Amino acid sequence: MAAVVKIGTRGSPLALAQAHETRDRLAAAYDHLTAHGAIEIVVMRTTGDRIQSGPLSEAGGKGLFTKEIEDALLDGSIDIAVHSMKDVPTELPDGLIIECILPREDPRDALLTTGAASLAELPTGAVVGTASLRRKAIILNRRPDLKIITFRGNVDTRIRKLTDGEADATLLGYAGLRRLGRAEQATAILAPEEMLPAVCQGAIGIECRVDDDNARAMLAAIHHAPSGLRVNAERALLSGLDGSCRTPIAALAEIEGDTLSLRALIARTDGSEILETARSGPVADGIALGMDAADELKGRGGSDFF
Repeated sequence: MAAVVKIGTRGSPLALAQAHETRDRLAAAYDHLTAHGAIEIVVMRTTGDRIQSGPLSEAGGKGLFTKEIEDALLDGSIDIAVHSMKDVPTELPDGLIIECILPREDPRDALLTTGAASLAELPTGAVVGTASLRRKAIILNRRPDLKIITFRGNVDTRIRKLTDGEADATLLGYAGLRRLGRAEQATAILAPEEMLPAVCQGAIGIECRVDDDNARAMLAAIHHAPSGLRVNAERALLSGLDGSCRTPIAALAEIEGDTLSLRALIARTDGSEILETARSGPVADGIALGMDAADELKGRGGSDFF
C-alpha cells in the first residue's frame, strides 16, 4: 500500500461522516496512520448523487452510488472505499471485495413529522415524502389512505422539505441521524414490527482490491465480526431474491448468543400485498438462513412481485 492511505467516498454529509469514522478507526488501530496526511479522504460524485429528482429505481437502482468509486479502486486511484452497505449490489465487480464491516449502528427507521407523534396518528390523507419503495409499500399496506410523494436529497435537504411544508412526514435511517449528531430530530423510532429496515441499513462496508494484501490485512484490524455476520445473512436473502431497488425488500438479522435470527419481507410496490418470513439458527448458518428465506418467499409468490 502507498505511504498515504486513500479512502474513496461520496461527498454527502453522511458519507463523509462514515469516511471519517473509518479514518479514525484505522488511526486508532495503527500508530503510523495518526500522522498528519497519512490518510487522505478522496471525495467523488457518483451517478446517484447527480440524480436529484424521481425514484432511483427508474434510473437503474443499486450501483448508482458505488460505480465511480469502484472504478477508482480498480484503477488504483484509491486504496479502499467506504459505502453504506444498503447501497452496495450483491454482485461486486471482478477484483473487488467487501473486506470489512464496521460496528453496525441502529438499523431502524426514524419518523419525522410536523405534528403527529406516530404513523398511526397521521391524519387521513396526510402526505409522506420518501424515495424508498420499501417505505412506500409498507406505509401503504398499513395506511392506504396516506399520500406518498418522492423525496430525494441528503438528510438536510429532506428535513428542509419537511419544514417547508412539502410533506407532513418523512422517514430517514436512524443510523444516519445518529452519525450526523441529529438523532433528536426524530419524532419516533419505528420498531421493526412496524417498519422492517432496508437490507443492511445502518451498516458501513469497506471495499478493497482482492489482490491488495496490505489493505486486506489493515482492514482486518477494524472488522466487526458480528456485524459482518448480520450483513452476510441479509445480503444472502437479497441475492436469493435477485433483489434490486425496483422491488420493496426488507430484512433484519440480529444475533443473541450463538443464535442468528432473521426477519424478511417482500412487497408489491403499491403495498397491496406483503409476504413475510423469519428464520433462526446458529450464527455460522446465517448465509444459509438468508438463502432459505429467499426460497420460501419466492415459492409463496414473491417472484411475481419483481
